[in-house]
Amino acid sequence: MLSLQQAPSIHQAWLLNASTQLGLYRHGQFRRGVPFIVRAEQVSATSTSALQDNPGRRQLLAIGAIVAPWVFVSHQTATSFAAESKKGFLAVTDQKDGYSFLYPFGWQEIAIEGQDKVFKDVIEPLENVSVNMFPTNKQDIRDLGAPKEVAEALIKRVLAPSNQKTKLIDAIEHDIDGKAYYTFEFIAQAPNFTRHGLSAICIGNGKFYTLTTGANERRWEKMKDKLQTVIDSFKVFNV
Repeated sequence: MLSLQQAPSIHQAWLLNASTQLGLYRHGQFRRGVPFIVRAEQVSATSTSALQDNPGRRQLLAIGAIVAPWVFVSHQTATSFAAESKKGFLAVTDQKDGYSFLYPFGWQEIAIEGQDKVFKDVIEPLENVSVNMFPTNKQDIRDLGAPKEVAEALIKRVLAPSNQKTKLIDAIEHDIDGKAYYTFEFIAQAPNFTRHGLSAICIGNGKFYTLTTGANERRWEKMKDKLQTVIDSFKVFNV
């Protein structure tokens, strides 16, 4: 199984087209969101079922996932991890970049180049959440277009590679403390798996923020409420 860090590089010219369409830029580069970088992990049904059928190993890995983040916390400066604010979740607030969200207890933080923050399940690689930011001259997410229009562009040009079949299920606009957000649900089908994803996007502090989470389609019914909590918790604040 390949690690997230071993994911293939993305063709810059293709992504620049997406960044131009959305009015975004990042030192001449626009990177895909990490949730679909996990496509590089060749997760076989055999290996996945073996892990699921071995509760002892899952418990051992879960213990490591619980301990590791708290060891890591002692070295944090710009980002503060709040106490558990909702049963089964932990809160993270980035005071430097101006955003906060909840993630499921037990997910482990990992470092991915080009991503501001990533947490993932220790067993299920498609269950993760990532946050990314890109400078923009836009003032409001509505300046980019209607929810479905923006969602379609992000899914097809940024969140999923060209060899995956994608489908936008729904896209809506909502307001939090006077700031507009778009949230959308989508499916991306690869040859060996189907990922069910949720994203929340917002503009603030001169940046375009994206938070994306999801799960393997076979686990969607089990995970959808948790993942919706992650999406609903995402907030951007002025810094």
